[in-house]
Amino acid sequence: MSLINVFRNGDPLLIFAVVFSRMFVVFCCLPFHEVAHGWMAYKMGDSTAKNFGRLSLNPFKHLDLVGTIMIFLFGIGYANPVPVNARNFKNPKKGMALTALAGPVSNLLLAFVSVCFYYILLLFPESTLLLYITMFFKYAAMVNVSLAVFNLFPIPPLDGSKIFAILIPSKIYFRYMKYERYAMIALIVLLFTGLLDTPIGYITSFFMKIISFIPNLLFNLIA
Repeated sequence: MSLINVFRNGDPLLIFAVVFSRMFVVFCCLPFHEVAHGWMAYKMGDSTAKNFGRLSLNPFKHLDLVGTIMIFLFGIGYANPVPVNARNFKNPKKGMALTALAGPVSNLLLAFVSVCFYYILLLFPESTLLLYITMFFKYAAMVNVSLAVFNLFPIPPLDGSKIFAILIPSKIYFRYMKYERYAMIALIVLLFTGLLDTPIGYITSFFMKIISFIPNLLFNLIA
């Protein structure tokens, strides 16, 4: 849901939940996403991110202006990528793919934690404050899943393009990456026009059902 539509809706609870959940993503989840990339690269033999001080949860070491604005406007975006030197990996293509995958996986993990808090809070007696906090965790989970889904698209410079590299011959991949600048412009246009909303929405709903299955099951057993 775009921020413009949220404010048009005029529901204070919805505005609070969306704005604060996106702040949570920008200042907590995006840094966690980038640290996950750097940590995976470090574990596989590349200390470039560590040497540049990027294995830090300090959000100001990771935020990208355009990517941050996109998060607030559309609920999906990106951070400043951590530096990675594929030559330090024993298998460069595999190393880059696993490093790229670590980011979206970290967001799915944070979404799962948010869903757990959401269902835990539903067990308590309802109050206005609790309702706001509960809705915050619900939207925090949804934004994290959307962020993971968005980053898995095989479009440069998103993580999915690096994961895609392991599936195709190197010659084709490097030819594909020559158009990274144009692909990013096209991606921003698709977001502004809303053409990605439907596929991202469907995939996000699918992942939300998966990560909510166990917490929802336990909630129904306890409640």
